[in-house]
Amino acid sequence: MNASFLLYALLNTVLVVLLSPFYMGLIKIVKARAQGRRGPPLLQPYYNLSKLLKKERIYSKNTSAIMRATPYINIAVMLVASLCIPLALIPTPTDGIGNVILFLYMLALAKFFMALSGLDAGGTFGGMGSSREMSISAIIEPITIIAFAALSFSLHTTDFHQMFLERAGATAFLNPGLLLIAIPLFIVLIVETSRVPVDNPETHLELTMVHEAMVLEYSGRDLALMELSHAIKQTLYMAVLINILLPWGLTSELTVAGILIAAAAFALKAGLLSFVTGLVESSMAKMRFFNLPSLFMIAFFFSILTIWLEVFG
Repeated sequence: MNASFLLYALLNTVLVVLLSPFYMGLIKIVKARAQGRRGPPLLQPYYNLSKLLKKERIYSKNTSAIMRATPYINIAVMLVASLCIPLALIPTPTDGIGNVILFLYMLALAKFFMALSGLDAGGTFGGMGSSREMSISAIIEPITIIAFAALSFSLHTTDFHQMFLERAGATAFLNPGLLLIAIPLFIVLIVETSRVPVDNPETHLELTMVHEAMVLEYSGRDLALMELSHAIKQTLYMAVLINILLPWGLTSELTVAGILIAAAAFALKAGLLSFVTGLVESSMAKMRFFNLPSLFMIAFFFSILTIWLEVFG
């Protein structure tokens, strides 16, 4: 691990922490405008995090150390996972750091502790949300693995850093396999970030909420860390999709101008994807729980089709 990788780690971590709440706010604005509402201010997620960091943490007498440790485990896991996905600057590939399997395992670890904390408080809503989250995960996680396997087949590597190096300066539209894999990656983004039609992040109705039910018992700094972890997770999935499909702007050169241009390019591309995500959410209704596998099968079909084209094409 050299000085250039330490610079990459610092830059990538700062970018993902600073930009992630912005895209949450942008999606909310797009959804509100599409539905004829004014919506919250664009920077409202930053105000919310600042307010929560100043508030007191309150725990139920039924909770254990799991509930207290989960916010710190989640934010630590997400920050380490962010090292796997270059946002602007691509480092020299480092053994193990950018591995696809490691990335997916870290996100699964964060999800496991979140579901465990939902059960820990002993509340009805938390237990219900954790049960629903694990039911959805049991179906989507094998498909997520297949989708990332298809991506690895298309780019002939399981290392994200190597993928991004190969894609930097390339044109995604010359590779039909990447166009196909963009569909399951977008579906995985929607599912893993608890968005419509799988979940509704704006609701607190007990009959519909999944993610919100698991964090319902949190308050103060703990809730801020959980919300920031969720925003970072969304940004990482977005970064995989847009930096593979639209690699323009990525740089591997340690120059101030190159890094600034790459950061601006990522911010613009992620903003465009956030706009599309908001429009997709506004144009769809939440699906019934038992109808979700039909959505997941679309991701499965296109992932298998991509692998088939790479192996037999």
